[in-house]
Amino acid sequence: MKPNKIYSLLGLAMRGRNVVSGEFATESAVKDGSAMLVLVAKDASDNTKKLFTNKCSFYEVPCFQYGTKEELGHAIGKELRSSLAVTDLGLADAIIGKLEETDKLGGSEHGEN
Repeated sequence: MKPNKIYSLLGLAMRGRNVVSGEFATESAVKDGSAMLVLVAKDASDNTKKLFTNKCSFYEVPCFQYGTKEELGHAIGKELRSSLAVTDLGLADAIIGKLEETDKLGGSEHGEN
């Protein structure tokens, strides 16, 4: 995995206890309003992608597909993670900015939902 700003920001958010990971915890954060951004791994199951696309759309939470389960897990110092939520607005905005910048540079690493 090559280092990049998005993974660095996720690590920073994790150290500040502003990340919840795993399907159940991420879904709970979306429902209770604490999630400011949801990231779903590109290699997550279709059911997982659909679940978070629909939940985030309903609760109006930005949701992106980015990286792999291994990369997301490694970025936050854990094992494989197919989904995670950032709970700090400032960090979420910074990550969204980097995701959109990556998209503009032609490295379509994600899909916004």
